[in-house]
Amino acid sequence: MWLGARTPRDEAFCGQVSEICDLYTRDLLPSEMVLCLDEKTSLQPRTRKEPTKPAKKKKPVRVEHEYIRNGALNLFAAFNTRTGQVYGRCFRRKRQIELIAFLDYLDGIIPGHITNVHIVCDNLRVHKGKKVMEWLSKHPRFTFHFTPVHCSWMNQVEQWFSILQRKRFKIADFASINDLRDKLYQFIEQWNVRAHPFKWTTKSVAKIMAYAEPLKAAA
Repeated sequence: MWLGARTPRDEAFCGQVSEICDLYTRDLLPSEMVLCLDEKTSLQPRTRKEPTKPAKKKKPVRVEHEYIRNGALNLFAAFNTRTGQVYGRCFRRKRQIELIAFLDYLDGIIPGHITNVHIVCDNLRVHKGKKVMEWLSKHPRFTFHFTPVHCSWMNQVEQWFSILQRKRFKIADFASINDLRDKLYQFIEQWNVRAHPFKWTTKSVAKIMAYAEPLKAAA
């Protein structure tokens, strides 16, 4: 889908890809930071009606298939492309007001000497809303860079979400919504102790662009 013939791969597409790849691969100034931002939505505690039984010799983990619905959380996260550090906050809803609260959190925690914070995100309406644009106009050190349509593969926080899914949600069994929130923050803290960036090179980008050229010519 992300390189399907129905989605135009024109000069605008190539320009967007090149812009974001430049942010990922070039040497940054001491005053710059590149963060990949997105939301992992509808994270449910799924409290099991019977306790989950740990694995034993010749016996796998046993999980009760019935669970209690205790609401859901939305994790707003930002991945530092140069260090691998993750910033995250949980909210019950996903609206502009929650995104602005997360941006305020980033603004407060990112050191003042970083005067140019590049935010890579997708084209979700929440990211382009009027209130968010007003916030950006009042916080000039933040700049949004939008990925092309159907290009979630370009947002590096998606890779981190995949790790989170495998490590913490392969079996969803949390005591409550608060327990889930605490465990998410704990995972982020543990990750940041040994944080590492993801390898992103100009060669991998060149392969993708080479594949896109025939589609561009056929358009």
